[in-house]
Amino acid sequence: MRTIKAGLVQQANTADLKTNLMRLAQNIAACAAHGAQLIVLQELHNSLYFCQTEDTRRFDLAEPIPGPSTGFYAELAATHRVVLVTSLFEKRAPGLYHNTAVVFDRDGSIAGQYRKMHIPDDPAYYEKFYFTPGDQGFEPIETSIGKLGVMVCWDQWYPEAARLMALKGAEILIYPTAIGWETSDTEEEQLRQLNAWMTVQRGHAVVNGLPLIAVNRVGYEPDPSGMTDGIRFWGNSFVAGPQGELLAQARDAESQNLVVEIDMERSENVRRWWPFLRDRRIDAYEGVTKRYLDSPIS
Repeated sequence: MRTIKAGLVQQANTADLKTNLMRLAQNIAACAAHGAQLIVLQELHNSLYFCQTEDTRRFDLAEPIPGPSTGFYAELAATHRVVLVTSLFEKRAPGLYHNTAVVFDRDGSIAGQYRKMHIPDDPAYYEKFYFTPGDQGFEPIETSIGKLGVMVCWDQWYPEAARLMALKGAEILIYPTAIGWETSDTEEEQLRQLNAWMTVQRGHAVVNGLPLIAVNRVGYEPDPSGMTDGIRFWGNSFVAGPQGELLAQARDAESQNLVVEIDMERSENVRRWWPFLRDRRIDAYEGVTKRYLDSPIS
């Protein structure tokens, strides 16, 4: 049986970047000390979630890849001999920025990167102001522990993205995430949102027969503009197996590290029992590539 131990770092951030980086380094070390071979960080983990407002000064947070942050995380990956999934604000060129996941292999080398494809634009999540949509497609990243289907946050609502990663041979789906509640939401609405977020991702695991890791940030971050009441990021980072079964789940209101053993061979049996890939009607899915179907395809 081929297994891996995955570490999930769910962290509450501050406005002090150095403090955030110090905590991340400590949490990575803690996960590695508990045997983690793969460690996944949350979305845009170096700073506060700056997309609550549209502010051109926030572009100063962006870095080239490779750059200072990739050097920092490469050293951590090599020191602890882990595969490390990070989430960075990439400056590709002046005026051209991406929300980019960078994966480091156990020797500290960059195994690959993924630029976030689906970019939201909602109150308190003004990401279209900051990020150009990705242009690298849905390509798994080859590492020493397997092929990682890494995507980012808003991508997790799109079954097409997970399916394409699976069709290209991803062995596990991974989502660094920053999602939470606007504080005026009712408790009932908050519960509906959280359940929807977990359900859709567990569905990706089921229909593709793959394990899945989602790592969310946690803690309250105020809106600098004062236009909203800020965001309380809901944590609940989790690992699901290839039948959607929950293998581990973090708490909703505090920083927490999880180290979870994942059976990487279970997908083979699950896909034999439930051969969804075999029974796909690829001859009948033309409409999926359309924005909307106003009338039946002739």
